[in-house]
Amino acid sequence: MTTVSTHPMFDWNLTADGVVVLTMNDADNTANTVNDRFRNDFSAVLDRLEAERDTVTGVILTSGKSTFFAGADLSEFAGLGPDAIAQVAAMLDTLKVHLRRLETLGRPVVAALNGAALGGGYELALACHYRVAVDDPTALVGLPESKLGVLPGAGGTVRTVRMFGMQKALEEILLPGTRFTPNEALAVGLVDEVVDEPDELIVAAARWIAAHPEPKQPWDEPGARIPGGAPGEPRTTRLLTMLPARLMARTRGASDAAAEAILATVVEGARVDFATAQTIESRHCAALIASPASSNIIAVTFFEPREIRRATRRPADLQPFRARLALVIGSNSVAAEIAHACAEVGIDTTITAADFGAADSVAATVRAQLSQGSGQVRACDIDNCGPAVDVVIESVFDDAKERRRQLASACSRLQSGTLILSNSSALPISELADVVPEPENMVGMHFFTPVDRMTLLEAIESDRTSAEALAKAIDFGGQLGKRSVVMGDRPGFFTTRILHAYLDEALTMLAGGTPAPSIERAAQHAGYLIGPLALADHLSFSVLARIDGEMTDFTSTSPTVIATTLGRMNAEFHRTGRAGGRGFYEYEQDRRTGLWAGLAQAFGTGREIPHLPELQDRLLVRQALAALQAREELVARSDAEANVASVFGVGFPSWTGGCLRFADQYDGGLPGFVQRCGLLAEAHGDRFTPPASLIERAGRHLVRG
Repeated sequence: MTTVSTHPMFDWNLTADGVVVLTMNDADNTANTVNDRFRNDFSAVLDRLEAERDTVTGVILTSGKSTFFAGADLSEFAGLGPDAIAQVAAMLDTLKVHLRRLETLGRPVVAALNGAALGGGYELALACHYRVAVDDPTALVGLPESKLGVLPGAGGTVRTVRMFGMQKALEEILLPGTRFTPNEALAVGLVDEVVDEPDELIVAAARWIAAHPEPKQPWDEPGARIPGGAPGEPRTTRLLTMLPARLMARTRGASDAAAEAILATVVEGARVDFATAQTIESRHCAALIASPASSNIIAVTFFEPREIRRATRRPADLQPFRARLALVIGSNSVAAEIAHACAEVGIDTTITAADFGAADSVAATVRAQLSQGSGQVRACDIDNCGPAVDVVIESVFDDAKERRRQLASACSRLQSGTLILSNSSALPISELADVVPEPENMVGMHFFTPVDRMTLLEAIESDRTSAEALAKAIDFGGQLGKRSVVMGDRPGFFTTRILHAYLDEALTMLAGGTPAPSIERAAQHAGYLIGPLALADHLSFSVLARIDGEMTDFTSTSPTVIATTLGRMNAEFHRTGRAGGRGFYEYEQDRRTGLWAGLAQAFGTGREIPHLPELQDRLLVRQALAALQAREELVARSDAEANVASVFGVGFPSWTGGCLRFADQYDGGLPGFVQRCGLLAEAHGDRFTPPASLIERAGRHLVRG
């Protein structure tokens, strides 16, 4: 292969067979994105390909980065409003012109996916005639835009519908926003070939080019039709009548602007020719990008995590920490999930507990669930744990005294410098640190469940935690594939306070006569990932009662409605949550079958259907108030950490951008939020009364206005 020339964004290499290998490599960024440099250089490269087409036998598009292409440069969309819709649509239309030039070049074009191709990165690959990927489970492929509150805007909806038909494109790719591994993508049809090693990519791509000198995209073939039929054809009538109902079921009745726009884009685009469908897609995508909900989701998903990473303090001379040996203390389901997470990334893991038999049983269960190549898992007696471990993770769900006892026993023989983490959800880390040999090496590390699905960790820095220990804890979280937010060591921490407010308000509704189905429906319509009663079942009543007790101990308040309601459920009705097979919901083989029919009689709920928006506001405002209070007490050190933790740790609706942003963006801004708090306090009690500091802040907003 001989290098002919280099464009700023593209390396142009011409092989002896006349194949141009274009390697995308943005020198100023860690990933290739659609920015001004890409747009300008892509246009110039296409000009050259068209000018030299007679000497070119094919094109291979690949990347010099660890990922193939990261899609849009989201910073270009920060702060956009409705007045930017036309501007964004024009930007998308221009990009589509370039992609169309690539696929109609008259020469075979192959995307050699050396890494992840998500969103706009995969749309770039879709404009190629063939897609070959490397067998790397981290090299994900797909169109996940729906999870960001937008839709694919560079031809993704138009091309997938013409490749797979409306139903498959919608239900398997666009609406769920699934990220596929290369082999999963091959099975779905998103890639055409998977090779074992990266150095086989170019060889496979060149082989396909040699065998297909004059390919066309399916939609450019004469008489091309949409698989399964287009709207207006008799065979699609049933599908089109079912799609809105299926969307309603997918969103559980909640408003989902992105899903609704994707459905509209697909159906409208399938009625018209390819070019018009592209224009329709641009208009719908631009409207979503300029919407507040999309801006909020993008901010809390990308910009604020980046802000958190930049602000993280790390000793300059500290090398990256990677654990090889871990000790997990606890025999409950969460301890098992933590042990599983450690072993899955190759860490040899020992499980210990006060009851060796229980620890051994957990170890056996974890071993049975592990995939090939995982770390080893065994159990040990708590008084005879070896000293040579890199990290200890305590996850004992007993009372504080028992937690300290087990932690002291397991850590008594540790070698100096061992990182000690506590999966405490409320107990101050500074108090737990009293029983370990080196308190400066102890960090709170709150795991959210299910551990294998939750991507966030809440790290708790006490006044005794060293900067080195905190940095190592964050590194360890990264080793498990999770990002961390750092919170202060105050009673209840941050996420537990927000979770507590959610459950307390829901159970207050129930105890006050609000029908349970209305409570769950209100939460679902507001955009919560899980209704509060289902969440209470999942966490188990005993765990919630313990957390509630710890919270009330620290705040010196009387028992909350959580304690009284769960106490009744247990004592009177023998219902303890999902683990016991009976809670607010009924269960069969660990699957929810519906709310318990006895709830109405047990809590005297009425038949009158309450106003759902009022219930939604009660849940949202109550949590936002708890977050604002925690921020004022410096439990959360920054707005960014508070917003990220509320969405990704507790499940606060992502369209809000987080608890603090919800308050700031309430109708009327912060003054409107304070006014709404006052109205809710009059109707439902002092728990909604805004603190004086918040009233003062709102007053300053009014003065500036």
